Amino acid sequence: MIQTMLFDFSPSADPSSWRIVDDGVMGGRSQGQLELSDAGHGVFSGQISLENNGGFSSLRYQPQAIVLRDEKELVLRIKGDGKRYQCRIKSQPSDAHSYAQYFETSGEWQTVRLPLMDFYPTYRGRTLDRPNYPAERLAEFGLLIGNEKEESFELLIDWVGLD
Repeated sequence: MIQTMLFDFSPSADPSSWRIVDDGVMGGRSQGQLELSDAGHGVFSGQISLENNGGFSSLRYQPQAIVLRDEKELVLRIKGDGKRYQCRIKSQPSDAHSYAQYFETSGEWQTVRLPLMDFYPTYRGRTLDRPNYPAERLAEFGLLIGNEKEESFELLIDWVGLD
């Protein structure tokens, strides 16, 4: 059972609080989008381009800041396309750095459990010499694809929570 639900996609969900950040912020040409499927799943999809030093697309959500108490894992109910994705979280919305962890998708519906203590600090793709995620507060959640190759992608999201 999930202790804290961050976002539960459903046919009546409002995904407008999510935002796409692609490599276009640095001149790249990748394009991602988020749509709500008829079945009520978030669909993060698009095309990764390596043109102009591009190579990533990300999806971000800023919930009302959550003070973490007993939660030990970020839990995702997703259906991927067999590709590798990165999950990113922030303690403060103003932090320049994120804490990241990779996960693989299987092409089937799966529940991915990512231990909070394993999220490592990163900034613009580089690992920082800082402690791992302190798991005291969660102010932003994100998903990123950037596997250093041109590819299309599609990730269905049922819900995201903390356990």
